[in-house]
Amino acid sequence: MRFFKDLSLSAATAGFVAVLVGFTSSVALVFQAAQAFGATPAQTTSWMWALGLGMGLCSLVPSLILRQPVMVAWSTPGAAVLAAAGASGTFGMGEAVGAFMACAALITLAGVTGWFERVMNRIPMEIASALLAGVLARFGMQAFSALQTALGLVLAMLLTYLLARRLLPRYAVVLTLAAGIVWAAAGGKMQWSAVQLELARPVFTAPVFTFQAFMSLALPLFIVTMASQNLPGVAVMRATGYQLPVSRLISMTGLATLVLAPFGAFALNFSAITAAICMGPEAHPERERRYAAAVSCGLLYVLVGIFGAVVTGLLTAFPPELVVAIAGLALLGSIGGGLASALQGEAHREAALITFLVTLSGVTLFGIGSAFWGVVAGSAALLVQHYGRARASSAA
Repeated sequence: MRFFKDLSLSAATAGFVAVLVGFTSSVALVFQAAQAFGATPAQTTSWMWALGLGMGLCSLVPSLILRQPVMVAWSTPGAAVLAAAGASGTFGMGEAVGAFMACAALITLAGVTGWFERVMNRIPMEIASALLAGVLARFGMQAFSALQTALGLVLAMLLTYLLARRLLPRYAVVLTLAAGIVWAAAGGKMQWSAVQLELARPVFTAPVFTFQAFMSLALPLFIVTMASQNLPGVAVMRATGYQLPVSRLISMTGLATLVLAPFGAFALNFSAITAAICMGPEAHPERERRYAAAVSCGLLYVLVGIFGAVVTGLLTAFPPELVVAIAGLALLGSIGGGLASALQGEAHREAALITFLVTLSGVTLFGIGSAFWGVVAGSAALLVQHYGRARASSAA
């Protein structure tokens, strides 16, 4: 099988780092959202089963078929919206599941009609690259902010990364992760007590459809998923040079969410941060072999779903400083590449810089994250600066 020929240690490590970063950075939000709707421990575990299988299969299968990295994750801003809305006590699990299914239907419709891809095709590459750099730069900054609380750990990882980049560049992330784990274990920072031997079991919850749940849960979940997750996810694909069938893949995530929603899958979508890890040069120097990193990531997500509490405990055993440090260092190449692409053309440079700064700011307006507003601001700058110029030049 070609996959095993294309698989490398760097690709497998990129897949593991992607799962580690994606999981530990937001799993608490998922637990919070489930508990806000009154989920039992069994139902909460079922959420992890459904999300793990959904993310894993939606990443693994199309990556193998297309031979390109397809990275799917849960909607982190969506989990935050659900946690906030559920805290009111107005909605129960049945109404939440009904809202998940309604949101899934809207995502599928967006894919089938192709309207989202058409919008993305109109965004200049400089804006997409600036958006990518802005989304990722925050993780790069967090890697060095961790020096305040774990000076020795972060310095050891940084020194290992720099030496490996010079001597063994292909295995820089692998060696950096290993150095971080050794340092944390030697210092007693690994929380092995979090590991519990327990398999996840799916728990079916019958959906309840109400207009109130649609307006308060489904619609906000759909909007933030498309604007804050799928939009930067497509930007990562374009900025890293992958021409994937966006509409068909969005339809796939919508249908997968629809099937798994009764078990707790609230919204599956393109990933941005973890996609950059698996689509970047650190995964493999050869672009056509980086899909192996996405397949590895998908396999690990499936294990997260099946083994539930065991894998959850293993991933959350890592110190938070190690997680942010490995994420930031693994993304340095993607951040640099995004900035270089965004600023290389003088005509779009200022608009790209505005996109980068607004995205980096982390501003949230009307419940929609900074990735969306970065594109809006950059597009507005382009409109003001260039609208009518081409027409005027041709008339002259």
